[in-house]
Amino acid sequence: MAFSFFKRSRSKALNSVLLRYLTYNFLSKVIGVAMILAALMEILTLLEATGQIIHRHLGVKGVLLYASLRFPLLLGFSLPISILIGALITFSRLTINNEIAILRGTGLSTLQLVKLLLPATLGLGILCALINDQITPRAELALATWWNKTDLQPEKAKPFWFRSKNRLVKIGFIQNGGKTINNISIYNRDENKTLTQIIHAKTALFEQNHWILNKTHAVDITVDAVTESKDTADTITLLPSPPPLQRVDLGISPQEMVFLSMDHPPYSIRNMLRAISGNLPSRLPESYFFTSLLDRLLLPISFLVMLLLALPVIYIPPRTGTRSWLPVWCLGGGLLFIVFQGILRALGAAGTLPSFLAIIPGIIIFSLAITTILLRIEEK
Repeated sequence: MAFSFFKRSRSKALNSVLLRYLTYNFLSKVIGVAMILAALMEILTLLEATGQIIHRHLGVKGVLLYASLRFPLLLGFSLPISILIGALITFSRLTINNEIAILRGTGLSTLQLVKLLLPATLGLGILCALINDQITPRAELALATWWNKTDLQPEKAKPFWFRSKNRLVKIGFIQNGGKTINNISIYNRDENKTLTQIIHAKTALFEQNHWILNKTHAVDITVDAVTESKDTADTITLLPSPPPLQRVDLGISPQEMVFLSMDHPPYSIRNMLRAISGNLPSRLPESYFFTSLLDRLLLPISFLVMLLLALPVIYIPPRTGTRSWLPVWCLGGGLLFIVFQGILRALGAAGTLPSFLAIIPGIIIFSLAITTILLRIEEK
């Protein structure tokens, strides 16, 4: 009995040492690769943006501010592929240095190796999800607001549309960080989505927590007639109280206006749920939010699949070393997983596929495939 207790204590101590050692090696490689990839993408982004920053006379401070606000987005992009590359580097070094053979001699199985790296992998997945959900949307909104305020030619921006409950709104371009709207058109619809009113305005200003339309032109549409009218005071105040004609509630703040003007606005889970429920104006379909929500919730599981795709490297014979093509095949498998998930995600966002079919099948298919390969290798 004493010997059994001593054996269990020794096993726990060994697992604790292995957990710290493998976690440190794995995390250091993944974080290092992620920083390098994010830095390379940052350089490429700055090559494109530096000319505009200099043209706006923002100087070195502008370059540094742009780089710092864009970095969370690039880090979120680089982490998934960094898991695969970091795992490949970690497993390759352990194999070449005969450490895998030594661990095998102590009775460590492949499943136990995965269990030891499971906390670090899921932790990185949760960290990436938090970055994408909390840090990136705030940083991108701050960047877009600053970029709009310093724009010398905002009229060259592309028009954009958004949907707010039963209302469609077209915006020509915005200025002053979203506080000034130019060439706004509001299309009001009834509960049956039938067009009932059109309001055009030259500009709209956000003052004292409400919008004021200038130089407006309104058209009422009914079954019997079409009535056209122009405001005599040259302004219409958009108040949150229910209408007559001159009172309209856009249900949007200047910050949200800047957010909607972005080409690819990064949504947090909270804003996704608000958009799905209709409490947040949006220019994207509901299928996009359902797919993005499911993808973000399952991101740690996707990271685990990336770890499994790198696992065959531990079966490289130590004498083969760096001459083996197995890491290349594993890297190709990981890239294929990313591309496959990206294609399905795009189909799900467009509404072509249901959201769960756009996210879950890829994870299941690649998990079963790599598990089958590992079992076949173990049999040999």
